[in-house]
Amino acid sequence: MMHGHVVEISGFLELFILVFTFIVIISYIVAVYMTNRKYKKWPLIRVAFWMMGVLSITIGVIGPIAEKTHASFQAHMVNHLLLGMLGPLLIVLSAPMTLLLRSVPIGWGRFISKLLKSSYVRWITHPIAATLLNTGGLWILYTTDLYRAMHVSVLLYVLVHVHVLLAGYIFTLSIIYIDVTPHRTSFLLRAIVLVLSMAAHSILSKWIYANPPTGTTITDAQLGGMLMYYGGDGIELILVILLCYQYFRGKSKRREKALVY
Repeated sequence: MMHGHVVEISGFLELFILVFTFIVIISYIVAVYMTNRKYKKWPLIRVAFWMMGVLSITIGVIGPIAEKTHASFQAHMVNHLLLGMLGPLLIVLSAPMTLLLRSVPIGWGRFISKLLKSSYVRWITHPIAATLLNTGGLWILYTTDLYRAMHVSVLLYVLVHVHVLLAGYIFTLSIIYIDVTPHRTSFLLRAIVLVLSMAAHSILSKWIYANPPTGTTITDAQLGGMLMYYGGDGIELILVILLCYQYFRGKSKRREKALVY
């Protein structure tokens, strides 16, 4: 259990997040409806992915689970799985950037494309850089006093959650190519990076099991570490399946083209 004053989200902020959640879900649906009249029909499964992804992130920020994270490391780990792994995966599967590019005027589309091709975006979305930001950030969080500090500082609490969300999204985006990406790397590189990331994630969960973060009980940390280990494995398995599916699908298409020509 955490000691001392803990961060609490005000009722006003919770209301703001709920309204924002409603707005982003409706905006996605409206964009799909508007663009379907001009382009190929947008897959309904992507709409479902977007809704589930946004709701997963919202549940990780406000509500019973989020409230319990200040006193329970197990709840905190559920929060991590929702905010840093499941939510980002579902968002990537919904291809929001692709939908945005087909929704905005040509001028804005060119500006967004130019921004995506910038050196910074190209660097941060490279699988190796994305893994360092994602998995490396988790190691820093749980092996230093940052975990305790984030529960007594509003600024740190917000920054850590924003980092976990964005790092999880960028990592997922760098591994599976469903949405628009500034550049594409080989299957082999992404496969190696994914395997190393999975190993680092598993080792960290075992580290937590044996070395509870500051302010947590041994039992709480062990149960939280188990959640991280098995829950993380489940979501990472989906990434492996998607990555391999894309590889063999692409290989099949290349073979079909070779037969045609």
